[in-house]
Amino acid sequence: MKMNLTEPISSDFEKRLKPVGRILEDPDYNVWGCSPIWGDDGKVHVFYSRWKNEAHHQGWITCCEIAHAVADTPEGPFETVDVAVTGRGGDWWDAMTCHNPTIHKVGEKYVLFYMGTQDGTVYTKRVGMATSDSLSGPWKRSDKPLIEPDKDPDAWNSVCTTNPAFVQHPNGELWLYYKSWRATDWEKDLAGGLRVATSDVGRHTNRQYGLAKATSLEGPWEKVGDGPIIDLSHLGENAQSEDAYIWIEDGKFKMIMRDMGYWNHEYGLMFESDDGIHWGMPSVAFYAGRKYLPEPPNGLEREGRFERTQVLMKDGKPDYVFFAMVGGKYNTSSGAVLKVD
Repeated sequence: MKMNLTEPISSDFEKRLKPVGRILEDPDYNVWGCSPIWGDDGKVHVFYSRWKNEAHHQGWITCCEIAHAVADTPEGPFETVDVAVTGRGGDWWDAMTCHNPTIHKVGEKYVLFYMGTQDGTVYTKRVGMATSDSLSGPWKRSDKPLIEPDKDPDAWNSVCTTNPAFVQHPNGELWLYYKSWRATDWEKDLAGGLRVATSDVGRHTNRQYGLAKATSLEGPWEKVGDGPIIDLSHLGENAQSEDAYIWIEDGKFKMIMRDMGYWNHEYGLMFESDDGIHWGMPSVAFYAGRKYLPEPPNGLEREGRFERTQVLMKDGKPDYVFFAMVGGKYNTSSGAVLKVD
């Protein structure tokens, strides 16, 4: 039974959002997951996922790369200047795809956390990183994933590690949140040769977020606890966690993630925490993308919603929010930007 009985309430964050528009519309590529950072040059640098249009939307898991674009202001226009990382083949953990980047500065290093796949399936999705002294590279990648799934198929995080969200704790520790789910919630589809969700998908395939900590980028990254840190399953049969972004503001941990069944699949959820581990009930971080950037219907799956939220901070406060959004000039997908007034 659905347990969420609350009406959607706008957060203060949502009330401050103002539309800007789409960015990085490309006739040759689907664009996704735009992660921004201010560079030492005073420009805005965005690291974003892209894959060739002929791969259609599912190219994100088989042939995606992470490109680097630069603009004078957060509102663009952005010019792509290089490719930071791409699938490197062989037996590497990111052999086929590099996706869902989140860019941060840790000490004097720029750190690009991202998800890679070895064989183009969800079962080899792993969180790793690349580091550089400069936003222009060269980037040195981790030889192995930073976080591996649990080997017990009944563990909550036994399928994969993906969709990284990072924050540096005030005590200096490095905190890396990641998404996963349970392997025993899936069964073999003999006709298609694929693993698919069981009939209990609403109750038992809840994507949840765990946490791993390290005292340095070199690791080791140690998982915190035996269960997820962010678990929405008790809030409703279809309430899941997706696309988290976390920061600390005025002594509070704040987290945005895409709603996956708490209210619907289009809103954003805003959470707060005193310690980054125990989180309160959500308010609305943002509504459907069409509210801010109205466009004619495009007939695409996922149309009209924001995904893969990333925040551009300035002086310790959110300044702009970057999203991925299907549609746009080429009816594929692109970045999208809102201002936080």
